[in-house]
Amino acid sequence: MENVNLTGHFLIAMPAMTDPHFVKSVTYICEHNDTGAMGIVINRPIELNLEALFAQLNLDISEQKIASQAAQFGGPVQIERGFILHQPAGSWDSTIAIHCDTALTISKDILEAVANGTGPEKFLIALGFAGWSAGQLEEEISKNAWLTVEASDDIIFNIPNKEKLSAAMNLLGVDYASLSEVAGHA
Repeated sequence: MENVNLTGHFLIAMPAMTDPHFVKSVTYICEHNDTGAMGIVINRPIELNLEALFAQLNLDISEQKIASQAAQFGGPVQIERGFILHQPAGSWDSTIAIHCDTALTISKDILEAVANGTGPEKFLIALGFAGWSAGQLEEEISKNAWLTVEASDDIIFNIPNKEKLSAAMNLLGVDYASLSEVAGHA
């Protein structure tokens, strides 16, 4: 697995995954290089809607549709910090381009724009991120902890959370229920 770059891919937790942060999770990999990897879990809503989250930041949301959206659990690292996956990439502060026109931003200017209705067309707001040190993700993949597949923007931004796992599995042509919890090696 040397020199593999999974930036712009989904990690799909295998059924044997025991880490409660990642059971039945779909994680979008935002960056993967020789120093490690970072991603955002995209199918784990938390019991905090954007209206309540933005109120903590003293921001009023102008659109009820946005206010009622759930924030996501993005991963167990820096859970007090917000991470915004979005399209188009735009020109926000503290943004990294990921793949095509998808970007990740961690600055307040994008939250202010979302609150007043001038933010990116598509976005997912998460608290925390998933991170792996150098070689850790590759090791986990070699131990059959994850499946990988090129990500779909539609799954990130348009599919309901409860359907994202099966939609990601469909990209592989596999039904999650048919996966074995035991890895086999030939």
